[in-house]
Amino acid sequence: MKQKFDSQHIDEHDWHSREYVDHWIGSDITRDAERRPILRRMLAMTPYPADAQIRVLDVGAGYGVVSEEVLRAFPRAHLTLQDYSELMFEHAHKRLAGLSPYTTYILADLTDPAWAAKVGGPFDLIVSGLAIHNLNLEQRMRACYRAIHGLLRPGAMFLDFDLFGLVPGGVQTHTQWLRGAGFVRVECVWEQSPMAALAAWAESFRPE
Repeated sequence: MKQKFDSQHIDEHDWHSREYVDHWIGSDITRDAERRPILRRMLAMTPYPADAQIRVLDVGAGYGVVSEEVLRAFPRAHLTLQDYSELMFEHAHKRLAGLSPYTTYILADLTDPAWAAKVGGPFDLIVSGLAIHNLNLEQRMRACYRAIHGLLRPGAMFLDFDLFGLVPGGVQTHTQWLRGAGFVRVECVWEQSPMAALAAWAESFRPE
């Protein structure tokens, strides 16, 4: 399915302006309490025990909300945060301080095809929260999904909490894009349009 999107909002956020980032986080953080139960419900879909030393990537990690929930669910996880805003990472460092010694921060732009090579991998779990929709264009979002699929171990999962309803077809469209990227199963964990949480499997889980 081909969709056309308005590109006028591609640069509406200035993630390199300290004033803008501080103001945006100050507003966004007020929604943390309502989002945390959704993130926990999403993470509960994973097959790993709480003490698993899994490798996790947070795509578009921002100021670390999703990463914090990952480390609370899996305190021994080796976590990599990807974002392209150093200012966001400053906030993430403060939020995650003391939670884990196994945390890596990678500055990379999702619009750069080389971003996936910068984060390493493969990963046992990839997560993302309110990030990929900022790519705006269909080809960029689909390319991001393909890159994410390529970074996962066989049988691993991708969990995404995002504004899927911003594109025509919403969750259904993103489900088709994820399947087109190689995911064999996609499930909607929670939805309150335009927001939703999706779980996508690279293939059937095979415990080692």
